[in-house]
Amino acid sequence: MTADERLTLRVVVPDATRTGESVEVRVLVGGRDILADAFGKGPGEDPRYVLVPGGPLTAGSEPHEVRLAKASCTEGCCGALYVTIQRDGEDVLWNGWRNPDEDEVDLPAFRFPASEYQREIERATADLSWEWPARTVARLLEQDLRQRTDWLTRWECELGAVSAWPWSRGEINVFLFHPGRPSVSHDGPWLQFQMTLAVSHDAPAEQAARLAERLLAADPRQAARLVGGSPAFATQLGYT
Repeated sequence: MTADERLTLRVVVPDATRTGESVEVRVLVGGRDILADAFGKGPGEDPRYVLVPGGPLTAGSEPHEVRLAKASCTEGCCGALYVTIQRDGEDVLWNGWRNPDEDEVDLPAFRFPASEYQREIERATADLSWEWPARTVARLLEQDLRQRTDWLTRWECELGAVSAWPWSRGEINVFLFHPGRPSVSHDGPWLQFQMTLAVSHDAPAEQAARLAERLLAADPRQAARLVGGSPAFATQLGYT
C-alpha cells in the first residue's frame, strides 16, 4: 500500500518542569503523527541528529535506514522505529518500516514529491526558533569545538557532546571521553567526564566563543567530574 501525503517535521520542546524529557522531532504525514500511531514507547529523535544540513533525512539514489524514534529506556529493551529512505525518480519513498522489538510495523509506504520533500527538510533544519538560549550556546560551542581538534589530541580526549537540557535551562554540559569513546574497535580502558557550565543573558555567539577559549586554555578534565567508565579503568588511567 502506498499513501501519497505531505510531510511535515515538527520540533517539540517539553515543559521545563518535566525532568528527563528531551526535545524531539515529530513526523507528520498529511497532518497525522505517524510516530504516535506506530510507536508509543518513547520520543522522536532529537533534531541535533536528524535536522542537520545533509543529514540522514536527505534522500539519495541509494536506500538508507534512519531511526525516527527510540524507547525511553533503551532500544535494546523496548525497541525503536526505523524507516528506509530512497530517492525514486521524481519522488522520495519511505518504506521498509522496522522495529527491532516487534515482528512488523503497521505503517504503509509513503511517497513524497522530491522537490516538496527537500523544501520541508531545509525549512525544518533552518528553523531554530524553538531553541532557548542555552541550547543555542550548546549548538554553537559544539560546532566550534569539533573544528578545533588539536586541544583534544593534546589532552588525549574525544568530544562526546555539548548538551542543553529543557529542565535545566541556565546551563550546558560538555561531555568528554578519555582517551577515547568506547567502541568495538577500542577495547582499552576509557573514562567519561562531564563539565557543567553556566549560561548568562549575553548573546549566545559571544558566550560560545568565550567558553571555547576557556576550554582550550587548559586540561578540561581538571575542571570536570568523572561520570563514566569503571573503577578498574580509572586505576589503569591514573585516577582515584
